[in-house]
Amino acid sequence: MKKLKVGILGGTGFVGQRFITLLDNHPYFQVVSIAASAKSANRSYEDAVSGRWKLDIPMPDAVKNIIVKNVYDIDEVKKEVDFVFCAVDMSKDEIQKLEEAYAKAEIPVVSNNSANRLTADVPMIVPEINHDHLKIIEAQKNRLGTKRGFIAVKPNCSIQSYVPALNALKEFGPKEVVVTTYQAISGAGKTFKDWPEMVDNVIPFIGGEEEKSEVEPLKVWGHIENNEIVLSSSPKITTQCLRVPASDGHMAAVFVNFEKKPTKEQILECWKNYSGRPQELSLPSAPKQFLNYFTEENRPQTKLDRNLEKGMAVSIGRLREDTIYDYKFVCLSHNTLRGAAGGAVLTAELLYAEGYLNSKE
Repeated sequence: MKKLKVGILGGTGFVGQRFITLLDNHPYFQVVSIAASAKSANRSYEDAVSGRWKLDIPMPDAVKNIIVKNVYDIDEVKKEVDFVFCAVDMSKDEIQKLEEAYAKAEIPVVSNNSANRLTADVPMIVPEINHDHLKIIEAQKNRLGTKRGFIAVKPNCSIQSYVPALNALKEFGPKEVVVTTYQAISGAGKTFKDWPEMVDNVIPFIGGEEEKSEVEPLKVWGHIENNEIVLSSSPKITTQCLRVPASDGHMAAVFVNFEKKPTKEQILECWKNYSGRPQELSLPSAPKQFLNYFTEENRPQTKLDRNLEKGMAVSIGRLREDTIYDYKFVCLSHNTLRGAAGGAVLTAELLYAEGYLNSKE
């Protein structure tokens, strides 16, 4: 099988490095191009990230000698790739323009960035939940005037723990949801070495995170109408997002009211039996068991459970009835794997399997 040729925009940053490692020896995709800021351009990848490699796994040999391009040299990147992943660190306006420029150059973009998440005809995909939103791509191509170029995005890392758990219970009509997230420092692209102030500290604010955590689920649960994705009108969601001193792994404490209150046994059965299109297609990055419930009172734990199924599964625990809401529980996902680069790679695998990504040759 011929692999698709892939570029990484923003390949020198934390999420870019995750993409690099996840795509090493990938069965569908091969990294052939890396682009970043002007200061990293025209240097080997190994040199460009010297002293800035943030992961605890080594840099793959296959990328060390790739010469980094300027992310704005679209024509040069285009010569080498079939599509790109985007993980650049720029303003929202700059990212929107950059991603659209790549798409208009007939280069599909699978983005980890937030800039285009609420663009009406850009699908924001959790592959196990809303794969049917990929159909909007044809309308987006019509708007952009492209034949193969488009943008697809993944949602914010903060929602990846609780939205899948709630989605599995949709038949009972979740109507009111209160969530507090406890988010690791890698979500800010940092390690404890970069951010020593986070040791023995909690910061009760993450810029823009609460708005994303309340609105983005409604797009994931939305529907296509008149060539755009219309946000779902329910459930009502309110959140607080806290930065906590964990290296990786976002935890969420969830309270929920239902239209039709299920039994605890029904909830556990729904979680156990839940699967989606990636499991049906046996995609390479898909977890075999997407939602995993722990019966122990002190699980899931960030350090113990974030890497479940190579960081692509969701861990759930402490389900019990509540005195104000119907139920409460906690859940956990790996924020730079399921919540960032891993989720984007799984989305690209889905796009490939469904025929939206292909070789330009």
